[in-house]
Amino acid sequence: MKCKPFRFLFLVCLFIWVAIGIKGCSFYPSSRLKPFKVGMNTWPGYQIALYAQETGLFRQQGLDVEFVRFNNQQDNIRATMRGSQDASFVPLAEVMQVDPTEEKPVFVLVVNISYGSDGIAARPGINSVKDLKGKKVSTKLSTVSHLILLEALKANQMKPQDVEIVDVENERAIEMLKQNQISAAVLWEPTLADTAKSVGGRVIYTTADVDSLVIDGLTTRSSIMTTKQDELVRFIKVWFEVMEAVETKPQEVFSVVAKRTGTTPEQFAEDYKGLKKGDLVMNHWMFDDGRLNRTYQETYQLLSADLRHGRILRKDLELNAEPIIKATQNWQS
Repeated sequence: MKCKPFRFLFLVCLFIWVAIGIKGCSFYPSSRLKPFKVGMNTWPGYQIALYAQETGLFRQQGLDVEFVRFNNQQDNIRATMRGSQDASFVPLAEVMQVDPTEEKPVFVLVVNISYGSDGIAARPGINSVKDLKGKKVSTKLSTVSHLILLEALKANQMKPQDVEIVDVENERAIEMLKQNQISAAVLWEPTLADTAKSVGGRVIYTTADVDSLVIDGLTTRSSIMTTKQDELVRFIKVWFEVMEAVETKPQEVFSVVAKRTGTTPEQFAEDYKGLKKGDLVMNHWMFDDGRLNRTYQETYQLLSADLRHGRILRKDLELNAEPIIKATQNWQS
């Protein structure tokens, strides 16, 4: 007996649906996509997530992801804590300094660890961190660059008060270094090496010199863990798919992201290589082996030793691996 047209069409659609399901993909009509809003600034370790947006990986997980751009990381994490967005890509150290709120911040994913992307550029005659004693060094207080300086000083058996901090943003710091108004500046790539070269000096320290506390992650607020936990889990699942793509087809990933960010694949790859990527192995080590908690405690101690940042450090930050566990239970199954 011949199938009627609508029955034939139904069977074809059913076959396609089953085939997609077998391959582990999911198709969601636009009307069924769940919105999820994430804040980020211009940083390769965060921008790598644009690959998922450009290639439809978020849509395959039923998500309508919107990335909100910020110039200031405190504005970013405040927006999450006050309910304007669902999560933030933000350094752990800056989460610890966010303004007090009724809800507590929850750090749920390590996205990268700095490994050479951040450091200190110095003028001629300054050949090591120890040479900075009594000198003027630029850094932006209450930001991750302050932590970079404190970490460098500690690694060289120096106290925070051994240097005079000039509290300025990167752009102003570069100009001051060129005008010989300061001896060194905390910067990040690509301006770190370029600035040192332009003043005839050198990079005297990078985060590759230590087991760095400069950790970037995904942070949300406590209520999202219940009201939007499903979206959070799906987002993290896609993140690990992106990390796998970086490992298996980096040129494709860098090309897609570079096009979106207005740079070249080569430049983006160069900027990204100074980071340890936050893949599943990294997160297992950070959460399960207690490394993340130790980082939290060590960062707290460093920031407490130099209160020039003027902020009250939060003691209620929660480190929660539950979304990662749920995201990876059926990952690639």
